[in-house]
Amino acid sequence: MPSKLVTTIGFDADDTLWQNELFFRSTEKQFVAMLADHGDEAKISARLLEAEKRNLATYGFGIKGFTLSMIETAIEVTEGRVPATVISRILEAGREMLAHPIEVLPHARETIERLAGSYRLVLITKGDLFDQERKLAQSGLGDFFQAVEIVSDKSAHTYARLFDRHGDGAERSMMVGNSLKSDVVPAIEAGSWGIYVPHELTWVLEHVEAPREAARFRQIADLGQLPGLIDSIAG
Repeated sequence: MPSKLVTTIGFDADDTLWQNELFFRSTEKQFVAMLADHGDEAKISARLLEAEKRNLATYGFGIKGFTLSMIETAIEVTEGRVPATVISRILEAGREMLAHPIEVLPHARETIERLAGSYRLVLITKGDLFDQERKLAQSGLGDFFQAVEIVSDKSAHTYARLFDRHGDGAERSMMVGNSLKSDVVPAIEAGSWGIYVPHELTWVLEHVEAPREAARFRQIADLGQLPGLIDSIAG
């Protein structure tokens, strides 16, 4: 039986249900190698991160914005002399990321299947609409979610609005994800439970301190521990 304290569970997608950051870092290594004659790895990566920060408000989250940031960085570090062949290789790397098969993370499928019959499950993710829809379809998990929300950013207001729309309000909801900044802290600020599931690779711009003093903060090693955690909250 569902917990009286929790009726709705929100799940992040990238690096919570399936691999994502791994492919960004692999592509970044390829990109740095393309520009090896124009600076060392650390400096080029730092320039790329600066471009990503600048461009978030314009391009948003996702592979397309990352690809445009790589092109912008290549132009900057070569002082406008980047060969067309390098631009072409960057674009091809972006296309390869958009076509990469989905790798569902351990415990994700069985946990989602187990919880789907007792709770309202909502997928709440940032990123490009078409790419996130593609990944969800390939994951085979789409039918377990009562709703899918692809948002431009995640804030306390976002969670309050979505849990009102798809559940019984933030206080009876839970958000599960690998990003403290996007999935956990703002969900707790909205009044929900925030469940942190660390991933070995989390984008540096998603790093903040864990809200360990918050009464509704919990951390688990993997999604396989989530049903037991929910039972303990119910008890």
